[in-house]
Amino acid sequence: MKKLLFLVAGLLIAAATYAQVQRPKLVVGLVVDQMRWDYLYYYNDEYGNDGLKRLLNQGFSFENTHINYAPTVTAIGHSSVYTGSIPAFTGIAGNYFYQNDKSVYCCEDNTVKSVGSDSKEGQMSPRRMLTSTIGDELQVATDFRSKVIGVALKDRASILPAGHAADAAYWWDTSAGHFVSSTFYMDKLPQWVEDFNAKNHTAPNFDIKGSTQGVTMTFKMAEAALKNEKLGKGKETDMLTISVSSTDIIGHRFSTRGKENHEVYMQLDKDLAWFLKVLDKEVGEGNYLLFLTADHGAAHNYNYMREHRIPAGGWDYKQTVKDLNDHLQGKFGVSPVMGEDNYQFYLNDSLITAAGRKKQDIIDESVEWLKQDPQFLYVFDEEKISETTMPDAIKERMQNGYFRGRSGEIGVVTRPQFFGGKDRPDFRGTQHGQPFPYDTHIPFLLFGWNVKHGATNVDTHIVDIAPTVCAMLHTQMPNGCVGKARNQF
Repeated sequence: MKKLLFLVAGLLIAAATYAQVQRPKLVVGLVVDQMRWDYLYYYNDEYGNDGLKRLLNQGFSFENTHINYAPTVTAIGHSSVYTGSIPAFTGIAGNYFYQNDKSVYCCEDNTVKSVGSDSKEGQMSPRRMLTSTIGDELQVATDFRSKVIGVALKDRASILPAGHAADAAYWWDTSAGHFVSSTFYMDKLPQWVEDFNAKNHTAPNFDIKGSTQGVTMTFKMAEAALKNEKLGKGKETDMLTISVSSTDIIGHRFSTRGKENHEVYMQLDKDLAWFLKVLDKEVGEGNYLLFLTADHGAAHNYNYMREHRIPAGGWDYKQTVKDLNDHLQGKFGVSPVMGEDNYQFYLNDSLITAAGRKKQDIIDESVEWLKQDPQFLYVFDEEKISETTMPDAIKERMQNGYFRGRSGEIGVVTRPQFFGGKDRPDFRGTQHGQPFPYDTHIPFLLFGWNVKHGATNVDTHIVDIAPTVCAMLHTQMPNGCVGKARNQF
């Protein structure tokens, strides 16, 4: 009888083990801000063997991954990577956008307080994002026993990836010179964060975000979170979201070429190699699933391109807003354009109503007036994109990027390689936001747990990342997801 009982017990244990859902111990999402896809290869000869080359040589690369919406900017990119969704559903219509005739920041939240400082830089939360994330769905799948933590220098790059149900999100408060959080997540910083800040504090207002030091600081904080929160050590799968912000700020200032961009990608490769070794030691090689991607790309500097006879230039959007308001003032007796952002013009409903004018009349007049500007390939009423004559590929991206009440009423598409900002002969920097390959083509690499080595040029979109990861985890995809799970070939 005892032998029979032992046999039954053994079979039950074996059955339970077999039935257990197979998941990695840890998921690491790494977004490199403004990393064009071609940076994987432009600097390839100078990368070491243990960083980006390790991901390429041992992981799986989706070489033809594009962003399928516009505007292509940081907040939207980070939210789309982790929600598998588009601005039309997430409500994250830009870094900044207008809502109820007022400019708002995507993560600002005056109902919460900063934790770790007294500044407004900590008054942030994901409340404006209307959809769930990979981490949110992982929490639901494990009855909220998983740990999900976000780390970045930019607040939006930490908060939006970590999601609503995250245990914590940490970002850099420049005025304080250290990492902070908000009361959306906690009432007090954990002691390990206090200790980290004490050891890694910088002078207030030091520009760490615009330096290679910012790359290293980000990975050091990620390591501290990994070790102190014991991520990947529990019974359930945990998640750590990391975003490298310095690459974007340096890119904006110095563009896609030159020593500054070279230096920051050499630092990224070095720090990534070190962090992968930390993961190998703390979680175990093959026990974690890591993906690397970007929130958007960037255009080459227009002066650099023109030196080589390639058409390029800058668009003085401030002057266009002024001239459009002057035209509308003369036509309708009102100057209703609040501003331009995300390649969209925003109209002030209150001013239009007070002037006794019909909004649609002003939109129609504005569209026709803007069409006379040769800088624009297309100008359209955002509510009537489907009626606009333009290539389907561009039209789909513009439709996906529109959220009523947060996006502008009028959208424009400039000529390729022309971006927002006054054209200056001394300008060294760059911009992004358009629906063209230099802004939309991003890396997407899978590495580690259950990942085969290989690559594919199959059409893939930024919104496919979340359902692909969720399929590997055997969790439901985020609730606003429009992407498709992709197989490794």
